[in-house]
Amino acid sequence: MDSASVDKYDYKNDEQLAKNDLDVFVCPRCEKSLPSLDKVEHEDWHLAVDLQAQDEHGSVGSTYAAATTTTQYQQSAYSQTQNSRQNSQENACENAHKNAQKGAHPFYTPPSQPPPSATNRSHTNPVIHAGRVRERDEQYMQNELQKLQFQYGIYNSDIEPEHETDYPCSCPIHNYQRMKWARYAVQKMWSEAVMYPGEKAYNDDTRYAPGIFSSNPYRMRVISPYGYFQSGWVAQKPQPQYHAQSIHQTINLNNSLNAEALRNIDLHEPKYNIWDASALEAQLSALTMAGSTDTDSPEFDVARRAGDRKNSAKRVSEAPHVESSSCNKSSEKRPHSVSKLSYFRKAIGIKTSEERILHRAEKRIHEAGELRRAVLEEERGRWPDDEWRRLVAVYQEKIGIAKMVADLRARRPIQYLHLLRAGYFEPIPVAWANQNSNPLKFSIDAAAGWRGITPAWRGYEDTAEERLYWILNHREGSVGMRMKPDIISELNMARDRMAQAVEPPPQYYDATDTCHTQHTSEGYSKQVMPRPFVAYDRPEVPTDDTMILLDVSGSMDFDPMRPIYKQYLITGYYASTQPKNKDVARAIIRRFTDAMSKHDHSFEGYDLVTFSNEASYIGRINHQNLATMWRNVRLGGGTRVMTGWQKVKELHFQKHSESATHHPEYGWQAGPDTPMLRLLLLLDGEATDMDEFELDLLSLSWAHVTIFLIGVDGCPHHHRHANELQRISDVNHHVSFVDAQGNMPERFVTHELLKRHLGYAVSMEEFQQMEELPAYSET
Repeated sequence: MDSASVDKYDYKNDEQLAKNDLDVFVCPRCEKSLPSLDKVEHEDWHLAVDLQAQDEHGSVGSTYAAATTTTQYQQSAYSQTQNSRQNSQENACENAHKNAQKGAHPFYTPPSQPPPSATNRSHTNPVIHAGRVRERDEQYMQNELQKLQFQYGIYNSDIEPEHETDYPCSCPIHNYQRMKWARYAVQKMWSEAVMYPGEKAYNDDTRYAPGIFSSNPYRMRVISPYGYFQSGWVAQKPQPQYHAQSIHQTINLNNSLNAEALRNIDLHEPKYNIWDASALEAQLSALTMAGSTDTDSPEFDVARRAGDRKNSAKRVSEAPHVESSSCNKSSEKRPHSVSKLSYFRKAIGIKTSEERILHRAEKRIHEAGELRRAVLEEERGRWPDDEWRRLVAVYQEKIGIAKMVADLRARRPIQYLHLLRAGYFEPIPVAWANQNSNPLKFSIDAAAGWRGITPAWRGYEDTAEERLYWILNHREGSVGMRMKPDIISELNMARDRMAQAVEPPPQYYDATDTCHTQHTSEGYSKQVMPRPFVAYDRPEVPTDDTMILLDVSGSMDFDPMRPIYKQYLITGYYASTQPKNKDVARAIIRRFTDAMSKHDHSFEGYDLVTFSNEASYIGRINHQNLATMWRNVRLGGGTRVMTGWQKVKELHFQKHSESATHHPEYGWQAGPDTPMLRLLLLLDGEATDMDEFELDLLSLSWAHVTIFLIGVDGCPHHHRHANELQRISDVNHHVSFVDAQGNMPERFVTHELLKRHLGYAVSMEEFQQMEELPAYSET
């Protein structure tokens, strides 16, 4: 791909951005006009193009000069752009804050701190730098792959379309492959930033290293899901038997390579305490003193040979004359004969055993010093002051990894440094929530060479899932390893759960349920009964803040569909006879808010926030204005729950800002007197950033989230997601969930949601009283 096409591909929205920004930057290399806020990212893009040119054309000298120039531009421009960037972001956040308070937004006490604003730290490292370069087009590439899969009827996310030809082809598949080739320089940069000692980078390029000459371990050991023989004239179709075989081989190879990687990094970890510098110096001093009396040293060898000649002459003069014999010659011992080679060994550079021991000790001390310096420098850069370090320590204590972090720092400093550079030991920056891509949204693809952060990264879908399971496996109180289920295990567990569905309790029947009023089908669908309620958090108190977060992605308005499987391959979908998810969600919200109003004796309503690609505040909803407020709900887009979660947190802390503090990097921090947030989250599937959301919830003790998962009747995908939410609920008692599928009894769902939201076992009698609506007055 030429430079012009890459430029168009990466910066297609720059003209519109420049129109909205008065501060324009003109690149001296490509003479392109850009907003000044994009100056640093644009220089990073030039660096990636230079690296790509170096790989393709071998222009080492010119590329090095261009890369050096780019780095100088970045360093000189960085300090100049920080003030303008932060002021622009603060103004944008202030405008958004004002817009949010227009219309039905409630009047709150002004916050004691400035509104949340995203800040960029001046600290950087190889992982941060490579992440900034990668995140520019990461989401674009993911979207392009999904479009391509949909175009060619491929419904499994782990299968890429293939079209093998011996002639130049401009089909969509090959165009996508060319975009992948153009990113190999970025992939190389990312691999070099996250690789551990002893590892080698690779990719899925088949142009120059086919077959056994490829360094990709998956190339020859995993079969293609398309099989062996395919026509080159049309796009291939995956075959169920080959796809199943490919999954089994990939799982086995992932496990094997992960185990090998863990063994290798353990071998590379220092076998000494790098923080005990005095012990290392004492060891070196002892070896140096021992080396000064080395009997194999040249100085000692000269004196020794002089003494040997003198003693030998004396013995010859004093001894009687005896005929020599072969026996006497063979039995005579020649002391220190090996030392005659000492000068020769030293001349050709061969070290003695003592010198080698001393050299290894000196090397250990040097490596320990370098590793210690790198760790301390990274810690000082990431956590520059006492308040920053205090927040990080509190975060580690809350998620239960404080002891693990201390052990890594003392015993496995190489792994500690890698995870430290990736931000594993600190809260998620608040600015990441509204970004299209961030270091927690990067795809992991072992077969293509896109790496994760931890040594055992193979098998995860993205970096957020990898980090989530790393914390679950290493937090205090965890029993055994919580390994991420593979594709086969996930599907088998989903089918097992689906088989546990039973008829819902008959006492919850209601003729006004959505499935009955829309006459989709007769009766209720079988439901998987939720686990018996167990109270962990304290019950609700009047000061708690109840809010509702609703998924309004495009799938909420789709006709419910369930997949058709052949082994593990999805071959199509067919319709399910049940109401649309948006209608079910509205009915549940109406029942829930009515019951909560009766319970709280407060009829002003509850805050409703919607999210898809962006979040919107709808207003306070109650029984009287629900129909009016619902007209403001707009459906369509993706499912990015972190955008909605960030909006909910901002609204919550605007109400209670006097008891909270705001950190420029990590956002609002609840104080001991901050009221608890009780959130009802309604979803109809897995959000693209669900793992990031679950990561954030692990560290929050001031929020309790109840998730209602709406599913298609008999859909394995719904039960797979339900199993995942159950695993999260088991380890984080601030998260609970209820799911229902098909034609659902809405009263039963509402009752179960109220138990978990209020934090106590609501009896059937109390529930029936909460369903009785009070008389509303027009005042």
